[in-house]
Amino acid sequence: MPSAGHGHNGNSHSAAVDEVSKAIIEQLQEDGRRSYAAIGKAIGLSEAAVRQRVQKLTDAGIVQIVAVTNPLQLGFARQAMLGIKTAADLLEVSDKIAALDQVDYCLVTAGSFDILAEVICENDQDLLRLVNQIRGIPGVLSTETFMYLSLRKQEYNWGTR
Repeated sequence: MPSAGHGHNGNSHSAAVDEVSKAIIEQLQEDGRRSYAAIGKAIGLSEAAVRQRVQKLTDAGIVQIVAVTNPLQLGFARQAMLGIKTAADLLEVSDKIAALDQVDYCLVTAGSFDILAEVICENDQDLLRLVNQIRGIPGVLSTETFMYLSLRKQEYNWGTR
């Protein structure tokens, strides 16, 4: 399912997202492959103006157009959220965790955990290897694994409401 969004990299963006840009984003959230001409027709802009706006939004990191997959159908049977406590520099440790292939979402948080990392693994052995790898990162004190049993909702249409 193509999607605009779900790729925030933590940078703050100085570029204001005006109502026209929001309308373009909403069009892309409905169909990430929608043509610039079709978007322009729907919101009253030229194809060239839409192309330019989309380029600025992607260059600024405000929008990322990706194909969203279903991990289960691709052979990744184990999804989990890891809560991580660290005694080291939070950004340094979180960057090391974020660089791991199995980590698809990583953030620094204020709460009982310093870092949360969503992971997608092929099986329990793959998850165990990953947890041990994360525990081996200097400064990591502990991890807690929250196994996903049933995904009830996952949407990427936020951001323009």
